[in-house]
Amino acid sequence: MSSTYKVSGMTCGGCAGKVKTEISKVDGVTDVEVDLTSGTVTVAGTAEEALLRDAVEEAGYELTAV
Repeated sequence: MSSTYKVSGMTCGGCAGKVKTEISKVDGVTDVEVDLTSGTVTVAGTAEEALLRDAVEEAGYELTAV
């Protein structure tokens, strides 16, 4: 299963890398694709949205449903 979310605050490749790294650490995540141009992240796996949101906030950004 995969879901796409909007990430507020990403402005560069370094930002996208931080988001990808933090989400990758969440239990149940099997793949992460960050699209800096659209400001979205697509996450595959079984991780709960709340855990993904916490991970993105840990990186300094905000995750919202698309």
